[in-house]
Amino acid sequence: MKRISRVELNKNTKRADVYLDGRLAFSLPAGLALGKGLASGQELDDRQVESLAEACRAQRCYDDAARFLTYRPRSESEVRNHLAKRGFKPATVETVIGRLKALGLVDDAAFARFWSENRASFSPRSRSLTSQELKQKGVGADIVTDAVAVDDEESAYNAALIGLRRLPVANYPDFNRRLGNFLRRRGFNYEVISHTLERVWREFGSSPDRLGAGSPGTKSKGGLNI
Repeated sequence: MKRISRVELNKNTKRADVYLDGRLAFSLPAGLALGKGLASGQELDDRQVESLAEACRAQRCYDDAARFLTYRPRSESEVRNHLAKRGFKPATVETVIGRLKALGLVDDAAFARFWSENRASFSPRSRSLTSQELKQKGVGADIVTDAVAVDDEESAYNAALIGLRRLPVANYPDFNRRLGNFLRRRGFNYEVISHTLERVWREFGSSPDRLGAGSPGTKSKGGLNI
């Protein structure tokens, strides 16, 4: 048995430091400590001590996951891999993932929609490449199929407008080579690229300054950093 020497509440951090037999044993959320009725003089058996230790680990794990999710939405697999690299035990990770999913903070379907829509708005690419990116992030094939509704012809055109701004050219051979390679890196096939090059050259030729201010790629914020 171990005896609680004291419980110190920190109003700034909203945490409770629990001392067992004169030594700091746990730092718990104040609400959890109060909910368990922890108080000086209370005796805890080994099972209770381990339960508190696991609650402390789970909270640290949850806090870490919450910080990881601050930058952008993540797939469940991304969160699991991050927490595993941080050294949390599989059982603790499983508990935290369940909590995050219950709160709607981890949702692969919502993440896949976010990813697809963000790509379409800020960095258009082919349906196959967008799908591949999501699968690499551990999203299931069925979810990817439902979330990625990309029209390759339209997406390639929008991507080309971005590329034309970045790759000013004065003649068709240079235009064809440079913009063609740009679209190829975005995952588009030969047929789609050919149609797109013809369309863009016909509309804009060697004058990218004719592109309207509202064309894709003019947004300055919101693009994904991978």
